[in-house]
Amino acid sequence: MAEFWLGDGNGPMGDVGAFMASELRVDRADLVGHIGQLGPGRVLVAIVGAPGAGKSRLAREIAESLNTRHPGSAAVLPMDGFHRSNDWLDAQGLRPVKGAPETFDVEALHACLVAAKTSEEDLPVPRFDRAADAVVAAGTTLPASAKVVLVEGNYLLLTRPGWRDLFPLFDLSIRIAVPESTLRARLMKRWADHPEAEARRRVEENDLPNGKLLAQENRAADLVIVAK
Repeated sequence: MAEFWLGDGNGPMGDVGAFMASELRVDRADLVGHIGQLGPGRVLVAIVGAPGAGKSRLAREIAESLNTRHPGSAAVLPMDGFHRSNDWLDAQGLRPVKGAPETFDVEALHACLVAAKTSEEDLPVPRFDRAADAVVAAGTTLPASAKVVLVEGNYLLLTRPGWRDLFPLFDLSIRIAVPESTLRARLMKRWADHPEAEARRRVEENDLPNGKLLAQENRAADLVIVAK
């Protein structure tokens, strides 16, 4: 099977770039067409990538395109809604690494995806309030009309225990590959409301290492788009 180049010299896929057999490199504009071939019934599409890769933006773009054609046919489900509470993280000594795999409630995420796969009614789901740095239980809803649920998050294809149980639930998986230099710039902008030293700590000691983890422990996606 052909292999596709998925990184660059300074990217999160490794110092000399990286290949993953079976991932098909496609243009961003072609994703809606690939999703349109799925079905029948409700389908779950995983959108993965390192922190700062643009997962939320891509999920919104796809949902808007699908909903323009068929109103109400697509919805976005962010993995961020399954962050553990700050109190839980403090008790476990994990607040400094919030955003790492062990700081998410993967069991609750799995249960939500199982429900999303089969539900024929509006389904309340949690939402992460970034300004408050907290999860809002039942903060949003997956409408019954949504035939495509775009699940976006870093670790949806992770092969660790618990996380690997998510993979069979997805009908299609899409990975965004972004150079590390671009990720760093985006992440520094994300944390710009913090003192520079703290912003840099978050980027260099948490966000970028979490992105590199994906290269080491993720399974291959079905499709990959390469950003610059």
